Parts: sequence; C-alpha cells; structure tokens
Amino acid sequence: MMAGQTDQVLNAVLADIESGRLVPGAQLEESELVERHGVSRTPVREAFIQLEAIGLIRRLPRKGAVLFKPTLEEFLAILEVHARLEGQAAGLAARRLAPAQARELENAVLACERHAAEKGDSDPAGYYQLNLRFHACVAEGSGNPFLVEMIKTNARKLMAYYRARYRYPGVIGQSAREHREIAQLIFDHDRDGAERAMTRHVHFDQVTVMDLLAALETA
Repeated sequence: MMAGQTDQVLNAVLADIESGRLVPGAQLEESELVERHGVSRTPVREAFIQLEAIGLIRRLPRKGAVLFKPTLEEFLAILEVHARLEGQAAGLAARRLAPAQARELENAVLACERHAAEKGDSDPAGYYQLNLRFHACVAEGSGNPFLVEMIKTNARKLMAYYRARYRYPGVIGQSAREHREIAQLIFDHDRDGAERAMTRHVHFDQVTVMDLLAALETA
C-alpha cells in the first residue's frame, strides 16, 4: 500500500515537471503534497528520496525540497550527455524501428509540421508537447528501455529550458524541419546519419543556454 502511495506522489511530481507546473527552483512542500494526495508524510518522504537519487530535487533541512535548477556549468554538462543519449537512441531506432513504431513516428512528425505550418511561432506550449511525443517515439524505437529511462531523467532536468526555447521566433519551424530530417534518416536505416542529426538537434551552444537560463530567471 505504502509503495503504491509513494508511486502516486512520485508520478504526480513528474507530471507537474512535464506539464511545466513545476519549474526549476520551485519549492515542493511536504505538507502540500500530503494534503493533495491524502497520504501520510512517509510516502512523500520516500518519493523525495527517489527524486533526489536521480537528481531531480534537492532536499532542504526541515523545509521540504526544491526542484533541480542547473548552473551554467551543470546545464552544459547534462546537455552534452543528453544530446549523446538522444543521438544514440536515433541511431538504434534506424536499425530496430518496428513498422508500427514507424507509423507512430511519422504521425508525430506530421503533427509537428502541421503545427508549424498553421500556427507559426504561436502556441509554443502546444508545440512543446508535440516535440515530447516525437522524442518519445524515437527513444522507444531504440528498443532499449534502460536508455529510454536515462533520456527521460535528463530531459526532466532541462524541460523548462527546452520549453522556453520555443518562444524564440523561428525555432518551432526549424525544429519541425529537423524532426523530418531525423525521421527520414531513421526510415532510411542510416544509423550514423540519424545519430549525428539527432545529437545536433538536441544540442545548443553556450550563448543559447545562457539566454535560456536568463529567460527563466525573469519568467
């Protein structure tokens, strides 16, 4: 029973990160989570231990916890690893993608292209959700559940910044074009090409990272 309650709290926090309800540096109050989920403090504390173990929160003495907020150096270090992992997933998908997964990936790319064509730079939050689906399709296509989990954990640390990036003019259109390029390389079974294109797509330069860190400070 306790394990089920711990998972309930854990999954709710993860969902809040993915939806943008929780942003880097936000405080997680034990008492608020206890009340919201109708559980005792023990499952909340257990969930905090698990979230801290994967680096998503930092616990504070007698104060609950705060969501991980990277410094510039931490951001660049995580991004370097994350881009490689996403690239590896695309390379593996080029070898392993099943027909049903190929259809899902094509649908995800089409949804991104449609959004870019019809809405342009508007509704960045909506595009971000479509972007998540595209990356999930590629990761799942790798056929490596361990890799999928590593990608998810890293992505959750950087999600708010990726989401903020879509507020910049032209980024949505560029992203949709790159999704098409990556998907085509996967469909063509070009492992090296898919890996390189995805790594390049996920990575961005230090100046952009500094812009995003500043944008979230003032958001």
